[in-house]
Amino acid sequence: MDFYRIGDKVISLQKIIDEVKRILDLRQKGFSQIEVAEKLKIDRSFISKLEGLGEVRKGKNIAAIGFPIKNKQEVEEVLQSYGINYYLLMTEEERNNFINSLSAAQLLNIMGEYINNFKSFDIVIAMGSDFRLNWFKAFLDCEVITIPLGKSPLKYDVEVDIETLKKILDTITQ
Repeated sequence: MDFYRIGDKVISLQKIIDEVKRILDLRQKGFSQIEVAEKLKIDRSFISKLEGLGEVRKGKNIAAIGFPIKNKQEVEEVLQSYGINYYLLMTEEERNNFINSLSAAQLLNIMGEYINNFKSFDIVIAMGSDFRLNWFKAFLDCEVITIPLGKSPLKYDVEVDIETLKKILDTITQ
C-alpha cells in the first residue's frame, strides 16, 4: 500500500482510489452528482472536478503507436476494423532495423515528423514499456491512452491484450 507523508498527515493512496471507485460506480449506476455527494458526505463540486480530471474526450481523430508488439498483425486488423488508419506499430526486430538504418540526424528528423503527426490527433492509443508510455505522454499534446506492455527496457516482443484494446476503442469511438 502506498503512503505519503504530507506535514503531520499520512495519506493512503489505496483509500483515495477506493473512494474514487465508489464515486464512479454510483455515477455509472445513474446517481446524480448531488445524490452521490449527499450519500458519501462530500462536496458535489469535488465530483465534478474528479470527472473532469479523468474524462477521456471522444474524438474523431484517433491514432495508435506501439512497440515491441508480438501480435502486430492482429492489432493492425483491430485498429483498421474501428477505422483507425494512422498507426505506427513495430516488432522489436523492426524497431532495431529502423533505428540502425538511419544516421542520428535522420532519426531525429523522422522522430520529429512522427511527433508532429501524432500531435494532430485528439486521442493516441500508446502501447509500450513504462518508459516509452511516459515519453509519449510528455511529447504529445493530446489525450494519450496507455496500454502498458511491461517495464523498460523491453528487449522482446510482447502480446497486446486485444480485449483491452477493443474495450478502449469501444469506449472512445461510440
